[in-house]
Amino acid sequence: MVANESDTFDIGGELTVHRLGFGAMRLTGEDIIGPPDDEDVARDVLRRADEIGVDLIDTADSYGPGVSERLIGETLDADRDDLVVASKAGLLRNTDGDWPTHGDPDYLRNAVLCSLDRLRTDTIDLYQYHRPDPDTDFEEAVSTFAEMKDEGLVEHVGLSNVTVEQLELAEDIVDVATVQNEYNVANREDERVLEACEEKGIGFIPWFPMGGGDLDERADTVEEIAEAHDATSYQVALAWLLQHSDVILPIPGTGSVEHLEENVAASQLELTDDEMARLSE
Repeated sequence: MVANESDTFDIGGELTVHRLGFGAMRLTGEDIIGPPDDEDVARDVLRRADEIGVDLIDTADSYGPGVSERLIGETLDADRDDLVVASKAGLLRNTDGDWPTHGDPDYLRNAVLCSLDRLRTDTIDLYQYHRPDPDTDFEEAVSTFAEMKDEGLVEHVGLSNVTVEQLELAEDIVDVATVQNEYNVANREDERVLEACEEKGIGFIPWFPMGGGDLDERADTVEEIAEAHDATSYQVALAWLLQHSDVILPIPGTGSVEHLEENVAASQLELTDDEMARLSE
């Protein structure tokens, strides 16, 4: 991956990464539960991502649960200065297919220790509050993340699935390095959150960056532009994100080396001003 200034972002003002990262949620079993069918293939994906210059790997303790973090810890060196591993806590995964929230401070403190063990590191580069828990005071949960940072367990703190108001509350407690909300060419409900991140120099990590292939009314436009560039619709959706804002850090996920390489190639796709305008209507 060839980088220029616009291809990189400094998380927390100091962790320089290529803006197109990798989301490791899919390195698990079906429905994000249990291990993948072939763990060697999952490790191959991680190694290939590393080989082609992906230096931001995003995971969470709920992916598996624990499986994605374990595979990363077994395959890559999370202590490397040129690799940023981000994880999350505050969301559970159960066999019913639900994602219950759990932001209790005692639970979060136990969760970070488990993540450190699975990732085989002493400090997590970026640790994110996965989703605010309505049964836990938001400021109390964020304060726990701030304490983890003060204690050296995590280097930077991020938030996920938050509003502008929650972001502002959190900033009174800790320096927020990133925000991870759902966002893509077809879903821009959190445009205000993105704008707040732009104003504050906070990295914005869009989850579901390609809309799961369902781009609603923009699907035809995306497909037409993809044909003009001899690219895939997924690549166009990723290129749009990268050109839409300099603080956006897409983390497309896959369990396939081939799809990984296709996704990373999107960082070299240049959309015209007219194409950007059509996609942004």
